[in-house]
Formats: sequence, structure tokens, C-alpha cells
Amino acid sequence: MLAAYVSHFDPDHPLRGLAIGARPMPAGRESWTRVRVVAASLNHHDLSSLRGGAAMRQRGGAGLTEADLPKILGMDAAGVTEDGREVIIYPLVTRPGQFGALSGRYDGTFAEYVVVPDENLIPKPSSLSFETAACLPTAWLTAYRMLYEKAEIPPGGTVLVQGASGAVPTALVVLGKNAGYRVWVTGRSDETRAFALKLGADAAFEMNARLPERVDAVMDVVGAPTWPHSLKCLKRFGTLVAPGATSGYAATVDIARLFTMELRIVGTAMGSLQQLEALIDLCASQQLPVPIDRVIGLKDIGAAFDAMEKGRLRGKAVIRFRG
Repeated sequence: MLAAYVSHFDPDHPLRGLAIGARPMPAGRESWTRVRVVAASLNHHDLSSLRGGAAMRQRGGAGLTEADLPKILGMDAAGVTEDGREVIIYPLVTRPGQFGALSGRYDGTFAEYVVVPDENLIPKPSSLSFETAACLPTAWLTAYRMLYEKAEIPPGGTVLVQGASGAVPTALVVLGKNAGYRVWVTGRSDETRAFALKLGADAAFEMNARLPERVDAVMDVVGAPTWPHSLKCLKRFGTLVAPGATSGYAATVDIARLFTMELRIVGTAMGSLQQLEALIDLCASQQLPVPIDRVIGLKDIGAAFDAMEKGRLRGKAVIRFRG
């Protein structure tokens, strides 16, 4: 089968380790299901995998090692089982003794076929396209948990989203507005700020700009460059929620502000299978817009990763395999 995978590590030039070629068909195993992938979406996690474990450990994280290679990339996908069911894949394996993630311990979804535990398959609503469905399991699930579990935003509260156009920020804008919050964003350019406003944000500001008033919560996916600003923007008892960092992990924290304003800093990572089921139902029932920057064939994945790395995507990049 055809797949995109990590062939070797190059921390400084991660895309040099990206290969597209034939890989063995995934073998079946008891209580796991083989899925024909129809659509899969890119995440920053895939770029981290291409950089390798050594580079990730320097940034405080974890990652693949040479012993894991070659490893098929991809956490998110929607497809069809061998018995004809249309499904969305939850990317974390949580069984005792088998814990791991697709594209981590297990081969991922950037392939014509993938094998996952039976319980990781969620029926795809007919109202969601395969492309839209493939966007939800990582970035949108992360945003869902940030807003609805971690942030503890009061009804009608104000949320600041750092970054205006990436996958998690766009999901935060759509989900935040659907929940009745006032959503502000920051963006590096006029174009990205205009994109966020078109998506439904109430106001858009330059990065690190002084805001008209403090906010109840800040959703910060950027990391080191924006953390000082994020903390300054919070009301007393406000919450900074961090799901990772696309631009650096070594953030500065104003400890005096942290305790005098009684702020909270909360980390989060993706969400549960049950939360993904709730998110899918919400997107289908409310017909929420899921921004997709481009739909590509597997051969164009390198260009999509390059656009992601340079912050040029407006929403998600999706690989389409076949109908």
C-alpha cells in the first residue's frame, strides 16, 4: 500500500526525512479493525515526529527514536471498514499494556489502510464529509476540551485565542462562538486577522497588542512568544490554557502576576473518546463550519507540511485517498 512515513530524522530540516512509498499492508489482530482510509488530516504532531525524539526531548517532550523507524505518520482519519461502515478514528490506544498513539507506538493514518482497536471507531454521520470528519480527532478535539473542560469560562465570558488561522485556533473560534462566548483573536498579519473575523471572531488584534479590557481565559497554542502577553491579558482568577507550543516551549512566567492576580495555568492534551463522540455530534447537529485550507493527494504532502511549518495554512490540510 502507499503511505507517507518517517524514513530518518533531520531536526533542522524535518521534511528531508519524509518519504512517500510502498509499505506493507497492516496485519490484522484480534479485536482490531482494518480501515480503508478515505481522508486524513495533518497536525503539528506530525512535524514533531519528523524531528525525532532527541529534538523533542530538548524541548521538554517525547518522540520517535531510530528504533521506531520507518513509521507511518498521521493521527487523524475517516474511512470505511471492510464490512462497509463509514467511521472516524480516535487516535489514542488506551488498552492496558497497549497504550500508545497512532504514528507513535502504532503506524498512523497517512496510508491507504490502517488497523485500530474496535472501540476506536466512531460512526461517521452522513452529514459530515470524509474530509470534514478527518479534521476532528486531534486539533478540534483539543479545542473542544480546552473550552468546555479546562478553561471554566463563565457564561457569556470573553476568550482570547492567540493565533488566528491555525487548526486549533480556528476550531476555538468556531466552538467558542457556538458556546456563546465573546471571542477575540491575535494574528501576525492583516490577512490572518481578517480570516478569523470572517470565521466569526468578535475582534482581532496584532500579536502582543494591548486589549480594550482583560479576558476570562486565554487559549495559547503558540508558546514562548505569547505567554507573557497571555498572562497580562487575564482578569483576576482568569485561566491560561496551553495544549502545546508551535513556536517554543521555554516560556517566561511573571510569578508575581500569577499569584497576585490568582491566575491559573492549565495544561491539556487532546481529549477522550467520549469527548470526541460529543464533538462529532455537535459538529453534525449544529452544522458547524470546519475550515479546510486545502485537499491534496498524498504526493503533495510535503508542500502542505511546509505551509504548516511556515504558518500559512488557514484551517486544516487534508489528504484525500479515494472514495
